[in-house]
Amino acid sequence: PTPTRANASASRGTRVTPRPSVARPRTRAGEGPAAARAAAPRVVTLPPPRTGTPRRRQTVLLGLALSLLVLFTGRLVYVQGLQGAEIAAVAMDKRLHTVAIPGDRGDILDRDGDVLATSVERYDLVVNQEQFGQVVPDEPGALETAALEAATRLGEMLGVDPQSLALKLMGTDKFVYLSKGVTPDVYRQVRDLQIAGISGERTTDRLYPEGTTGGNIVGFVGGEGFGQAGLEQVFEDVLAGRPGSETYEQGARGQRIPGGLEELVPAVPGQDVQLTIDRDLQHMAQAALDEQVAATGAAWGVVQVVDVRTGEILVLADSGTTDPNAPTSAAASRAVAAVYEPGSTAKVVAMAAALETGIATPTSQYVVPYQYTTPNGQTFKDSHEHPDEKLTLNGILAQSSNTGTVMVGQNLPPQVRHDYMSRFGFGTKTGVGLPGESRGLLHDAEDWDGRTAYAVLFGQGVGVTTLQSTQVFATLANRGLRVQPHVVAGTYDADGTFHPTPTSEPVQVVSPETADTVLRMLESAVAEGTGSNAAVPGYRIAGKTGTAQAWEEGGVQKIVASFVGIAPADEPRLAVNVALYDPKSSIYGGDVAAPVFSEVTAHALRSLGIPPSGTPPELFATTWE
Repeated sequence: PTPTRANASASRGTRVTPRPSVARPRTRAGEGPAAARAAAPRVVTLPPPRTGTPRRRQTVLLGLALSLLVLFTGRLVYVQGLQGAEIAAVAMDKRLHTVAIPGDRGDILDRDGDVLATSVERYDLVVNQEQFGQVVPDEPGALETAALEAATRLGEMLGVDPQSLALKLMGTDKFVYLSKGVTPDVYRQVRDLQIAGISGERTTDRLYPEGTTGGNIVGFVGGEGFGQAGLEQVFEDVLAGRPGSETYEQGARGQRIPGGLEELVPAVPGQDVQLTIDRDLQHMAQAALDEQVAATGAAWGVVQVVDVRTGEILVLADSGTTDPNAPTSAAASRAVAAVYEPGSTAKVVAMAAALETGIATPTSQYVVPYQYTTPNGQTFKDSHEHPDEKLTLNGILAQSSNTGTVMVGQNLPPQVRHDYMSRFGFGTKTGVGLPGESRGLLHDAEDWDGRTAYAVLFGQGVGVTTLQSTQVFATLANRGLRVQPHVVAGTYDADGTFHPTPTSEPVQVVSPETADTVLRMLESAVAEGTGSNAAVPGYRIAGKTGTAQAWEEGGVQKIVASFVGIAPADEPRLAVNVALYDPKSSIYGGDVAAPVFSEVTAHALRSLGIPPSGTPPELFATTWE
């Protein structure tokens, strides 16, 4: 018989459990599992996410934390270890604020130490608008009210309109100027108000206590603190101080951080410059000059007083000098910049050359006509028509005769004429130390035309400054020894040591005997000649009048009337030069310049304590029979 499934399983040793019988319920049509599935909504069940085990999750999170920790640690090491110093320096640099401390400019002093230019302490007031606004309540209109209240208090001290000042207090800027150049007293009053955000920066201001006195020499300082004219410009490097600085840490709003880094570099003041100028004499000369310019209708005038032994200039005055406290012009002093023909004052050079070369003596005799024609056909005239005159060489100088001077000087070769003018300083800067100095005009003798070769003998065909003319007379007064004129005596360094101004070596132009003889001849020009208005009671005066020509653009001719003299003639101390440009009342130096010479010289002699002359002059004859 064929075995059944159960038997087969049993035969293989497998236990078989019979399937229990399940009673199936009776269903009607439309019922049953199929119908139930069709009626019920379909529900889709997604499989659960594969998150792994909790241990795996912990490992992943730990790895991420360690990675971040390594990243932060590496960055920290890089910042702190490798770039720490650099980053700290950058941060410190952003916090540091440096304020410049100006180095006080040195003073300019006259010969006696009186101040002509000095620097004074001043403050510029500034406001940090952010700091000002921080202390104001955050309410509508509170900032405007606070600003107006503060501006009203400040305006009374600063002399500023409160409305405009209030506008400067409001805003977000950290640095706004409120007022510049306030005095220390006003600054202290402002500081005592303790208005938030307002501070002051120390600065200096340049003052000129003597105003116009010496203004043409001293010059002035511009708004940036640099010399713009005169000695302020020439001695900029000496006068200017070396600025210092104050560095400190400040917060984001500009406030100083207490206990932060502070560094101070002290400022170094500039050196003082002492002049040879005498303040009182300069003031007096300027006043006398301005008065005469107005009286004669001249365009301008100059006055110089020089110590003939040292070359020190005691007075260098220009008419209408600008006030350095409120300068209107930076023009150089006319005494060293204006060039014109010296005219008759230059005749002393021809006389000195004639005496030095031996072609004449003071008493050499000449018949001098009003009009004289030279061998090359050039005709010259005197200033006034006259009959033939029997004049000595001394008389020719005293009467300032052009024709007589040509008659004498024609015996000098042209190159000799040129050499003496050059040795006396024509065509060369004096080295006075002022800006804008001109060298004048002296052509080479070989370039002179037929007329100029003779005209130079009486001061035409050559251009000079008034200081060059003064130098000629100072040289004669100093027994023929030319010394360099200068206006700066020297400087004082930081420890008060005085350093004299170096000058060029003196030059012996003519012999002492020749110089003395010309000086004695010049006394006749005052006592008996054209310079009688230059006399000073009690003193022997030697001098020479001059009527010179100056040419402006377009060929316009102007006249320069002058008088140059020496006092006392017996013991020479001073050479004084007065020149007026384009006077209207008279063109003659004896009329318009000599009176100013007399006034200035008399004052200078008394002021310097120079005793009167002790002996009367021994004059050479001016005529012959």
